[in-house]
Amino acid sequence: MKEIAIITSYFPPEPGAASNRIHHLAEGLQHLDYKVSVITPLPNYPTGRIFEGYRSRFKQVSEENGVTIHRLWIFASNSKNKFFRLFAMLSYSFSLIWFFLWNKLPKTVIVQSPPLLVAFTCMLFLRSKKRKLILNVSDLWPIAGLELGAFKKNFSYRILERIEKFNYANADLAMGQSMEILEHIGSICPKKALFLYRNFPNFNLPELPKQHSETRKLSIVYAGLLGIAQGIYSMCEQLNFEGIELHIYGSGAEQSKLEAFIADHAYLPIVYHGQVSRQELHRVLQAYDVTVIPLLNRIYGSVPSKIFEYARLGLPMLYFGGGEGETLIKKHELGWVAKAGNYAHLNTVISTIQKEQITGQMRTEIQETARIHFDFDKQLLELERVILEKSIKNQESRTET
Repeated sequence: MKEIAIITSYFPPEPGAASNRIHHLAEGLQHLDYKVSVITPLPNYPTGRIFEGYRSRFKQVSEENGVTIHRLWIFASNSKNKFFRLFAMLSYSFSLIWFFLWNKLPKTVIVQSPPLLVAFTCMLFLRSKKRKLILNVSDLWPIAGLELGAFKKNFSYRILERIEKFNYANADLAMGQSMEILEHIGSICPKKALFLYRNFPNFNLPELPKQHSETRKLSIVYAGLLGIAQGIYSMCEQLNFEGIELHIYGSGAEQSKLEAFIADHAYLPIVYHGQVSRQELHRVLQAYDVTVIPLLNRIYGSVPSKIFEYARLGLPMLYFGGGEGETLIKKHELGWVAKAGNYAHLNTVISTIQKEQITGQMRTEIQETARIHFDFDKQLLELERVILEKSIKNQESRTET
């Protein structure tokens, strides 16, 4: 039986795109008759505390839907203090090293990056001529940290750049969720085998509801992380609420700040619904007219996985993040685009959206686009073909279709 291991910092029951993406990959490979094992920390994201039911232990091994899950100790923290965040990453790295010493890993290993230091630990300790190391790059670090203002171009940044290059150089195959990521990796390691692996979700196309939002106002919904990068608090401050209402689902660093803003501006049509399960979210999203996908700053290489998930739900999108995500929205006619960071333009675009435009036919066409172009199974089969190549180091780079 074919064996494969996936090393990741995020996995269910943790919420979020990163967790869902690796979960789908693991289950998808298991359905292709792989013996899949996942190595991940004890669940702690985004609260920064080990989840109830996993505390007071150094590791846990479980079997979930045919996938073996190894959960390792981590010093959990979501502190803004850089020292604590670094120590949290290093603690997981130490747990991984201990795991590598006492456990035999399969010949094919997929390593999730970021976190950059965790990926570095894996690439350093698992290098072997007999093993295929596949680096799954979902965001470009340290560049993303620089664009978000978390890093400065100093000695520490140059060290991170060298770690980044080491990770790429020691991967037999680099998977990237965007063409920008693949182009960046190719600029550092020109002969590296590359594979475009989009964050396509893996759930059945739901039946579209016959009736949508009953309110006379245009109902706009945001669902996801309430972090600084998403800028939901800033959006609430800047939106012109004439003729619209905003519904918010999720949790994160800006949650308490957002709740305080809503309480202080009770006259504004903003409703915070808290965090719900992914299954429940898919159900409630169908009730809204448009979903907004914002990024406070355009991040090179980033393509929000919400694009592909909402397309399968047949949900029209208002994209406010620039970059490759904007290109996908325009190319596949998935909704509307506003200039990243330009709230005046965002309000202008919203004012042009008529509730009558959002018809059942529009939603059906969006869903059909997802079925044809965002096919998880087709992409996974192509990835398996590349993995099974005798020498993936010589595999030609995959280009976007």
